[in-house]
Amino acid sequence: MESAPERSLLLRIPEVAAELRLARSSVYQLIQTGELPVVRIGRAVRVPRSALEDWIEHQLSEQHAVTGE
Repeated sequence: MESAPERSLLLRIPEVAAELRLARSSVYQLIQTGELPVVRIGRAVRVPRSALEDWIEHQLSEQHAVTGE
């Protein structure tokens, strides 16, 4: 039996960009506006996977509210 691949709790900006299929600059903009929460560890900036998943769910619910679905 194979174990599930390990999922990082904290993602680096390039990883978030890859997950969302966005440019890194777009991810930095989401962070700068406070739309996407981050954890700062010294100079390192990380996005919690749970926050990313919550952000995606929020985007979906907003789209459904606008389209009436």
